[in-house]
Amino acid sequence: MGKLFVWDRFFENIPKILPYLSVTFSIVVYATLFGVLLGISIVLVQIKKIPVLVQIVKVYVSFMRGTPMLVQLMLVYYGIPALFDPVFGTNINREWGAVNFAYVTFILNQGAFLSAIFYSAITSISYGQTEAGLSVGLTEFQTFHRIVLPQMVKTAMPPFGSDLVGLFQNSSLVFLIGVTDIMGRAKTIGTATKHVLEAYVFIVLIYIIISLGVRLLFFRLNNKMSFGKEEMG
Repeated sequence: MGKLFVWDRFFENIPKILPYLSVTFSIVVYATLFGVLLGISIVLVQIKKIPVLVQIVKVYVSFMRGTPMLVQLMLVYYGIPALFDPVFGTNINREWGAVNFAYVTFILNQGAFLSAIFYSAITSISYGQTEAGLSVGLTEFQTFHRIVLPQMVKTAMPPFGSDLVGLFQNSSLVFLIGVTDIMGRAKTIGTATKHVLEAYVFIVLIYIIISLGVRLLFFRLNNKMSFGKEEMG
């Protein structure tokens, strides 16, 4: 029986795995960008209390925040084809590719979680500040942009950073539906070589380094914004 862990195998796996980090990053980027837009839309529905829609988004947000990421991934991967294929005579699994199901799942998930972060940040700001802005002649947009938005961003920054780290880590689940990201690549290497430990150790290091880097970035951004506020005070 060979050694359980060999450094030569560890370094040989790096160029085999590292290129697939782009797949992981693409999921994180798409989920963040479109999740922010979806989250903002949900917050607008909640603030404006749009009939029917506000009840729908409450159920949606509760479901997405109350169920495991893996369950959501499987529901999207198997549910969308089950709903649309019989009606339109399509084969979405073949036409889309697994990564697109991952995009949809994580965008829906992030929309729910980010809406909760944004809504809490906005509602933490006294409405009296908005009234004050309107009373001095500012439009609603100017009041939001100059008074509400800066405070909202500062309040939302720490939980947004934590959410981003969680998103990056949860993206490791996509290999379960056939997406070849870094986890999927490690699995194929293990299947081919019968040695999995080196590949998974390298992946652990990737997740630790990037997660710590994101946390440090948001920590510094938050400190910078807090410092600027203290200076103005």
